[in-house]
Amino acid sequence: MFSKATANFVREMESEGSLIHVSRVNDSHKLVPMGLVIKRNRIWFWQRAKYQPTDFTLSDLLQGDKLLSPGVSEKEFLSYEATYGDKLSGKLNTEAASVSVKLEGQGSSKLQSCFGKLMKEELDVKKLLRDSSDRQVDMQHMLVQQLEKRAEVLAVVKERILTTDSSSVTQTKKEQCTFQGVLGLVGMLGSSLQVCVKDSNKMEADSDVSLEIPSGTVIAYSVLELEIKKDGRYGICLRPGTIGGIEEDSTVGRPFDDSLHTVDGKCNRQTAPETLPSGASQNGSHDMDLSPLAELPQSTRLALFKRLQETLRDRGALSYLQCLLEDLCSGESCNMVNFEELSESQRKTLSAVLDSCTEDSKGGVPAHLKAAHLLVSAMEELPDETQSLLGESSPDFLEALDTLVCRLKDSSEPLSTQCLPILLQDNQAFQQAEQLLSSTKVTLRRDKDRLWKETENQAGDLPVVLCLSIQGLSFLSKGLMEQ
Repeated sequence: MFSKATANFVREMESEGSLIHVSRVNDSHKLVPMGLVIKRNRIWFWQRAKYQPTDFTLSDLLQGDKLLSPGVSEKEFLSYEATYGDKLSGKLNTEAASVSVKLEGQGSSKLQSCFGKLMKEELDVKKLLRDSSDRQVDMQHMLVQQLEKRAEVLAVVKERILTTDSSSVTQTKKEQCTFQGVLGLVGMLGSSLQVCVKDSNKMEADSDVSLEIPSGTVIAYSVLELEIKKDGRYGICLRPGTIGGIEEDSTVGRPFDDSLHTVDGKCNRQTAPETLPSGASQNGSHDMDLSPLAELPQSTRLALFKRLQETLRDRGALSYLQCLLEDLCSGESCNMVNFEELSESQRKTLSAVLDSCTEDSKGGVPAHLKAAHLLVSAMEELPDETQSLLGESSPDFLEALDTLVCRLKDSSEPLSTQCLPILLQDNQAFQQAEQLLSSTKVTLRRDKDRLWKETENQAGDLPVVLCLSIQGLSFLSKGLMEQ
């Protein structure tokens, strides 16, 4: 809830700027001017870097006993109060093996952020450069030793935006649903649920959660990355967009800049294509293969499909799940997630997804776990509107849309309208497809005989991650509508 509120704030301030939203209240005290933050690159080319605040400052990292005293300027920033809300409705009619689920529902959610008057603090970079000009990084420092040099970069906090008074974030959800059969999860609205059962197959649920935020809480910050040579000499990346890194022993003799391992996914990569490449990612290091999801047992696919659709309605839970799957695929423990911060409903949903992804895993990383990680990573990158629409899409609609998307990407010319899957020949279903694609800046055009798509220049990687999301969910739901 706090993470979603701060992310909304950053999107409002500068969606393509340098500000980073704070995802955890507990990280606030670490984000001091000149504080050290670890920037970690991600597996897939479309993913933004992850930032993990540390308990250290640049002064702690440098050799010598003299402490650096950062110069910091303060000024009033602005007052901020915002309300975000949406209304959702949908139907799901699924039969698989001995499991039958019929669900129809509608609901609304509202997130209100009242941060009040905000203050901006900014590091005096010129003073920092003067005071540290003769200092070097202690390469034996525990933090440096524990960094993954190919994947992680150290950065210093340049500026931060913080609250000046006690503030709050409030989330309200209301949902009504009618269901029959077996429904694996009914508490998907978070904690503090009030449930009133009207009869055997109707339910109403309300959730109203408020988070009080103390004065002095950091909600956003920006960083300057460090270039560190293996002998301890370092530089601060001052020019916007400059990427830092740590020199490795194997790069002796190379120029300083070339010897650094850059970690920003947007640096030195080709522009993402509109269509999904076949079999390989843009960075060439990881295959993008979702087909193992289709090979899971039908009951497992049904459970995983339902849980993922539930998770699509909760961006925070989706981010936690992505991190957990990323660490499972890399064989590491998840240091960036505190599972206890999740609500009871979120923990149950994530546990169910992980159980579905990891069952029957013996040695190594199973293909279906990698595929689940790829799917969740793609879904996490989608806009809120797209996530909500996918979360309410039926299996037969997803299968038809996946067919249409594949035909569009395989053809450089407009398609005949006769190529439309039967389901999408219905005007209501076609409008639903139009809305879903439009949410990622792709427009479907149709005249009497032809059908084609137009992609906006600002679409970026969104068409690719939408294509992956549709394909992955379609693999999971394929056949679930068959009687």
